[in-house]
Amino acid sequence: MAGYRFGTLAAVAAVASLALTGCGGSSTAAGGYGSCEVTGAKGSMSLKPVVENTLTVETNLPSPGWWKGLSPEGIDGGYEYCLAANIAYRAGLDHVKVVNASFDALVAGQTKDYDIAMAQVSITPAREKVVQFSKPYFDSNVAVLVKEGAGVTASNIASKKLGVALGTTAVDFVKNKINPATPARVFQDTDTMVTAVASGQIDAAIQDTATLLGFAKGSSGAMTVIGQYKTGEQYGAIYPKDSPNAGAMNQAIDAMSADGTLDKLSATWLGPTLGGDPAKVPAFPIP
Repeated sequence: MAGYRFGTLAAVAAVASLALTGCGGSSTAAGGYGSCEVTGAKGSMSLKPVVENTLTVETNLPSPGWWKGLSPEGIDGGYEYCLAANIAYRAGLDHVKVVNASFDALVAGQTKDYDIAMAQVSITPAREKVVQFSKPYFDSNVAVLVKEGAGVTASNIASKKLGVALGTTAVDFVKNKINPATPARVFQDTDTMVTAVASGQIDAAIQDTATLLGFAKGSSGAMTVIGQYKTGEQYGAIYPKDSPNAGAMNQAIDAMSADGTLDKLSATWLGPTLGGDPAKVPAFPIP
């Protein structure tokens, strides 16, 4: 999820996230919360942010549906961005600062100077040893992305050339559950893996359903998600170790789950951008 390529994949990703722009490092979104609708009471919770009056949030771009934009400077919507915006609003903070980082660095706890990180990170016992997770905010499975007409099926997938992205839960899932005849190729990031599907270097990419649906939607029919494995994973935000804000942000996530804010974020940002409900993708049996 960083620097989407596919011949003209930057343009493809722009279509997928409906309003994407250039490249860059980090910035504060114009207008404080971009195009996000905020709920709850402003200032109803207290945080101690690393930057005054600003919630600093790390992610891994691009990520259609989750982050509306190709670069930190262009982000002004998306499920995870607006989740961060709602936390900022409830904390009485006027701005959200977005910082792009590698996915592998995020899940390894190698980044610093942030308040919260969200990049569709599945909560796992192994990751909990090195990073501090929030309460879950999204249920997730892993899906199979292929070129249209590739002939990959649930019964023959183990004989195909598969790809996974470094640091994702798909690495172990493919190795231990699908057990392909040829070991899966591990890519540095998601967009490079998707490029390999588009160019025919691999037959299928395995990663989170909601993530791959966004890339399929942006390919204008060139690629499709043919199925998913129901792994029971959940996404959680990452906090800096021993964050003094963890309790307050967990309470905010719980409150947004209870008051319907999270459901509304999904309906607003994921359904239209991904081109469908992740829950309706056909289930493949886990070998």
